[in-house]
Amino acid sequence: MGKASLSLRLTILLSLSLSASSFPFFHKPSSPPTSTPKATPSDLLSILGPKSQSSKIKPLVAHELNSCLKFLVPFTPTIPKLRSRKCLTTKKDLGLARIGASDQKREVDELIWWPPEPVLELARLAVDSGGDPAAIQRALDPTVIAVPDVEGSKENRCELTRTPYGRRFISEELNLYLEFLFEAIAARGPTIGLNISLNRYDFFHGHLFLAIDTGRLGILFHAKEYPAYDKEVFPYNMGFCQKGSNVKYDDSMNLRNILWLAPLPSNSTKAWVAPGVLVVLDARPEGIIYRDLIPEYVNFARTIYEDDLGDVAVDVNYLDVGDAIPDYQIFIC
Repeated sequence: MGKASLSLRLTILLSLSLSASSFPFFHKPSSPPTSTPKATPSDLLSILGPKSQSSKIKPLVAHELNSCLKFLVPFTPTIPKLRSRKCLTTKKDLGLARIGASDQKREVDELIWWPPEPVLELARLAVDSGGDPAAIQRALDPTVIAVPDVEGSKENRCELTRTPYGRRFISEELNLYLEFLFEAIAARGPTIGLNISLNRYDFFHGHLFLAIDTGRLGILFHAKEYPAYDKEVFPYNMGFCQKGSNVKYDDSMNLRNILWLAPLPSNSTKAWVAPGVLVVLDARPEGIIYRDLIPEYVNFARTIYEDDLGDVAVDVNYLDVGDAIPDYQIFIC
C-alpha cells in the first residue's frame, strides 16, 4: 500500500468521532436484513471474468454488482481477439495527446480488450506463477530512479510514494501501457460523471495486484486522493500532502475506485478466456459496493483497498515532474 492510501486510512481512523450524519451525501444507509446476500471481493472479480466464473455468483448479488459497474470501455468486445495488436514503442505511438479524440475510440477500446504482447505476457506470468507477486517484481529493471519534486510537494514536505525512489519495467512497452491507462481513464471519466485531473491531489496512483483465486493481473486506481479540507463538508486533516488541494469533495467521490483487469489466460491451455476490462466501481451509498466492499471506517472516503482484491505486487505512480512544461513519468514503487 502506498503512503497516499495509508495516509487516508489513518486519517479516517483518527476521525471516527465525527458523525457521518452531519453530511447528507455521506450518510450510511441502515444495515440490510441479515437474509440479504453479501457481496465479496471475489464476487466482484468473478462478475468481470468469464461466464464460468460469473455464473457462480448468487443472482441477486450479480444483479446488484452489475448496477454499480460503469464501464469506460464496453465489457464485451465488438471484435474477436486481434491477430496483430498495436505496438507501443514511443509516446507518439501511444497518441497520448489525442487519446480522447473520437477517432481514437476504437483503438483505445482494442488496447484495453487485447493489449500489446508484453502486457499479455505479464498477465500470463501472473497466472502461471500461481499469483506470486515476486514474478511481477522480477520483470522490473533493477535501476533505481529517485522521485524528484512533484508539483511543489517537497516544499510542503509531502511524500507521495511509498519509497523516495521508483523503478520501471524492463519492457518499455509495459511502461507506456501504464501511461496509456492513466490517460485513458482521465479522458473517458467524464463520460460517466468522473471528472478528474492528473495531479498530485487527485489522480496519480494505482496498485498492481494479482487477484485472489485466479492470479489475474489487475490495477486498482484511486482518484480524488486528497480532497480539500472543508470544515462543513470534509473536516479531515490529511497531513502535508493535502495542503493546497482544490479537489472538491462531493458525490463524485463515489467514483474514485477504478479497476483495470488484464485479459485472463486459461490455466490449462494457451487460450484467453476473458478480454481486458476497464471499469469504474460506483460506491454510491445505496449500492452493494458501498454496503459490502467499503470498510466502515473509510465510508466517507469511499475507498476500496487493493489488498482485499488480491496480493499487491507494486504501486504504480504517474507523476508530473516537469517545471514550466508538464512531464509525466511512471514510477513503480
